[in-house]
Amino acid sequence: MNANKVWFVTGASKGLGLSLVKKLLSEGYRVAATSRTLSSLEEQIGESSADFLPLEVNIVSEPSVKEAVEKTISHFGGLDVVVNNAGYGQMGTLEELSDEEARANYDVNVFGLLHVIRQVMPHFRARQRGHFFNISSIGGYTANFAGWGIYCSTKFAVSGLTEGLAAEAAGFGVKVTLVYPGYFRTSFLSSDSVKTPARSIEAYEAARQSEAFHQDEMDGNQPGDPEKAADAMIKMSLEENPALHLFLGEDAYSVAQKKIQEVNGDLEKWKEVTLSTAF
Repeated sequence: MNANKVWFVTGASKGLGLSLVKKLLSEGYRVAATSRTLSSLEEQIGESSADFLPLEVNIVSEPSVKEAVEKTISHFGGLDVVVNNAGYGQMGTLEELSDEEARANYDVNVFGLLHVIRQVMPHFRARQRGHFFNISSIGGYTANFAGWGIYCSTKFAVSGLTEGLAAEAAGFGVKVTLVYPGYFRTSFLSSDSVKTPARSIEAYEAARQSEAFHQDEMDGNQPGDPEKAADAMIKMSLEENPALHLFLGEDAYSVAQKKIQEVNGDLEKWKEVTLSTAF
């Protein structure tokens, strides 16, 4: 029965999305996959079939998302698991990035994901079941990375709205998993996938060093295996009580533990101030 489930994966023409779709199809699942161009999906995976539905979708357009969800349900007769994976990295300090650059990152990473949730939830509510995997980032748990503030803030937004979704959807039997990947060896850091600021301010030495590190050293050397990330998400989809917070990668685990320790440290250090505000 599980292998008959229908998955809907956004941002599926490369990266974690592509690895996941290929793994799902190899294990007998039925999959609808979205990308900005149909040709990218057909070249990487194949043309439409009984088990696979490639869809060209403009994720920032809710009518485009609505049409894709409707086509998926019509093609497969239903929808069981949604993976909100579409997104891109935006480097640049808060001072450097223009309003246009910042809003564009939010349009894809946050509002695109909300479009999918709004279009899928009526179907999940009617069936009293379903599972959302919302892909955040370890940068959606801690933003202590110079030059990644806007991107991290989009992923913090994904994390926050996903926790809210979990509370709202639980009464309808809908499961929600928030995924925090660390560094995985995909094209995410390549020049055609991550954007740099149009206006660069050289005074931000830490941000420039971060850009150089990610593009010159980390790209192609990420420690995470995307195939194993796909395995982890498929495994979690089979759990009766899946994780709400799913960290993927040893690096993600270590960074999360460090943040937890820092927050606990501040809580205890400033406990007297914290508790001094009651009437």
